[in-house]
Amino acid sequence: MKRVLTAALAVTTLLLAGACGGNDDSTEPSGTAASSAGTASYPVTVGDLTLDQRPEKIVSLNATATEMLFAIGAGPQVTAVDDQSSFPADAPRTDLSGFKPNAEAIAAKDPDLVILSNDIDKIVAQLDRLKIPVLLVEAATDLDRTYEEIGELGTLTGHRAEADAVTTRMKADIDKIVKDVPARSTPLSYYYELDPTLYTVTSKTFVGSIFSLFGMTNVADAADPDGAKGGYPQLSPEALVKADPDTVFLADTKCCKQSPQTVAARKGWSTVTAVKSNQIYALDDDIASRWGPRTVDLVRAVADAVAKIPA
Repeated sequence: MKRVLTAALAVTTLLLAGACGGNDDSTEPSGTAASSAGTASYPVTVGDLTLDQRPEKIVSLNATATEMLFAIGAGPQVTAVDDQSSFPADAPRTDLSGFKPNAEAIAAKDPDLVILSNDIDKIVAQLDRLKIPVLLVEAATDLDRTYEEIGELGTLTGHRAEADAVTTRMKADIDKIVKDVPARSTPLSYYYELDPTLYTVTSKTFVGSIFSLFGMTNVADAADPDGAKGGYPQLSPEALVKADPDTVFLADTKCCKQSPQTVAARKGWSTVTAVKSNQIYALDDDIASRWGPRTVDLVRAVADAVAKIPA
């Protein structure tokens, strides 16, 4: 799938089920607290969804939710995931699509819970008619919503204690990572690239909130001051060069083969501070767009980059 399509979808749903990309060799989900599955009582309710018993055949068409489920110990209950759920490696990946979900194909998996990113083509109503429970786990807008979504999945799957342990660990790790980065007298500016056509994010997005932890300023904010573009504007090359960011972060290294070298070679970019100072940082596309447990890794990547830059 081309990143141009992904970036266009990002304007309204930000990658839906996660970034484009192949298998990921990042660290597998770490262990959690002792299982609470044996003590969970049903029915349980999250939003408008009530489950009378623990789901044992979960279909996840949301790459972020897939990572959350495995992190909280619900992996054994997951029987099928979409074609973008590349992490963890042992997730039961199929050709099901979260971008174009097909009710009949989903029903063929005989699920007792389906997790989606968005109600595309009124798929929720289609599954409702088939008596298949559905939970929408939309892209989080900030870290607090990520923690809430992990907790909700824990409640529904009978792993609330493990979910709480995951969020507690995430909070502690992120706090430590941020505190260990020395404060700067002058904030660094940044440009965050979703694809080579210069789709990007503003400070009002989830990604923007991560960079705000380090007091950084976003050169794209002026391109969407009132949020009319959903926080995902497309910059012109001229505007980007004129904004002259101190740093560039690439979230299109897998899908679009972008690198510090390809960016430095772009016409007119030689005058950009980030290029002149070799302050262009490649991110893992998947980690950068799946705002679940591995958000800690995204925070760490930003911290490592900032720590290298002289104050």
